[in-house]
Amino acid sequence: MNSQIIDTIKQYETIIIHRHVRPDPDAYGSQLGLKYILQHNYPEKMILAAGEHDFTMEFLGTQDSVADEDYIGALVIVTDTANTERIDDQRYSSGDKLIKIDHHPNDDAYGDLLLVDTGASSSSELIYELFEVGQIQENWELPPTAARQLYAGIIGDTGRFLFPSTTQKTFRIAGELIKSDFDRNALHNGMYEMERKLLHLQGYIYQNFKMDENGAAYVKITLDILKEFGVTATETSLLVSSLGNVKGMKAWVIFIEEENEIRVRLRSKGPVINELAKEFNGGGHPMASGATAYSWEEAEQVIGRLKEICASAE
Repeated sequence: MNSQIIDTIKQYETIIIHRHVRPDPDAYGSQLGLKYILQHNYPEKMILAAGEHDFTMEFLGTQDSVADEDYIGALVIVTDTANTERIDDQRYSSGDKLIKIDHHPNDDAYGDLLLVDTGASSSSELIYELFEVGQIQENWELPPTAARQLYAGIIGDTGRFLFPSTTQKTFRIAGELIKSDFDRNALHNGMYEMERKLLHLQGYIYQNFKMDENGAAYVKITLDILKEFGVTATETSLLVSSLGNVKGMKAWVIFIEEENEIRVRLRSKGPVINELAKEFNGGGHPMASGATAYSWEEAEQVIGRLKEICASAE
């Protein structure tokens, strides 16, 4: 599939790259990493990154201004996005051809070409593998700007290589990326600064989560709490795994209130929770998923279902 994607890329003069809403480092890393790879190796092409810029990711980069007419005859590539509802900028379907590159379960098999590998630690890891094939077939070079993005995406989605998704291949690719000439300390500092401001909110989560006798837990973070701690809803994504070291915990959900909806972030140490996410406008990995609730009453339904899942788990 990598070869087929590269052949397709060669055919188009305009390539527009999308990622998911509420971006995390892997969303930015895979999107911008691919952009910089293609810009470097095809300077004659117009390569654009679409989507609304999230200022919490300012240390990584920004997206481009993309006009409606740019999509005419364009190749569109969507990275790190499991389903079409979560693609940032719904003009993704306005191009000539669509490619999906993702590491989440392929429940929504959109696109003309699909590169989906749930065994990959991140979509940034998949973009690097695409680069390796391009390096062999087309003499692609990896600019430091792209290496920086892909490295950020990998350390973001692996929790600095601490999550179970980290594999020997992940370490090999990270080792290749750090050979490039980018300031790794500055990148880590950017990640650290994003995490540092969350420490107080993390303490709130530890003090206020509720867990039942079967290891199902939840915590609610309202708009007032976000304001109190000076944290955005997007930034809370870095705290989702916080409860993973609590003794007796099987699975947990963190609710983050926004103006018009409630983000539902689900994690598990055993019970499969992505089917639960699908019941509430979401999806994801069996052990890491996201969904959306539109009221606190609906959030209570999520809690009830999570308790049932944990109670029936061995």
